[in-house]
Amino acid sequence: MPSDGEQLPTLTAVFARVAQLNGGGGVRFSIETKLAPNKPEETVDPETFVRALLAVIRDAGVATRAQIQSFDWRTLAVVQRLASGIPTVYLTTEGGNADNLTPDGAWTNGLLLKDHRSVGHMVKAAGGAVWSPNHRNLTQGDLNTARQLGLKVVPWTVNDMADADRLIAWGVDGLITDDPDRLREVMQRRGLPLPPPVAVPAR
Repeated sequence: MPSDGEQLPTLTAVFARVAQLNGGGGVRFSIETKLAPNKPEETVDPETFVRALLAVIRDAGVATRAQIQSFDWRTLAVVQRLASGIPTVYLTTEGGNADNLTPDGAWTNGLLLKDHRSVGHMVKAAGGAVWSPNHRNLTQGDLNTARQLGLKVVPWTVNDMADADRLIAWGVDGLITDDPDRLREVMQRRGLPLPPPVAVPAR
């Protein structure tokens, strides 16, 4: 739980803490870049942002255990150009104020949904290999199309375990959740392999 005066750790501190907890073992890092094309004054430009992020990842020696995800596909294009060995994950959400499939293509590095048969086709056209849609937007047809294109599909953020069970039954490649302990229980019931837990000392 957050408390007054508590500060967010830097990414460097997160890497160091994980290494301290499990000796730098098998923990992988899914790192989201937080930029908004419609609010350029709030952050540095995508190129500067990604270069700084890659420097931190490389300094920590975790490049082989990191992936970078974003709703702002401009940053993913920079990652692919500067560090092609680090996987990129294309986040999408449709509808409401958070829609990043906007008609102007600002969030999707100029790609427009109207020019593609599906969101999966857009991700493929961007050079992506992993699509991470809002789980509420994903249909089984969307999933099947994406898989036919060779994409992995990892919906976010799945906190209702009934939804998780349904999506696993559909054949998604992974799930993003705020409740990994309960998701592990669903996976265990289905006989899926589980990654080893990371012991976190009591505070």
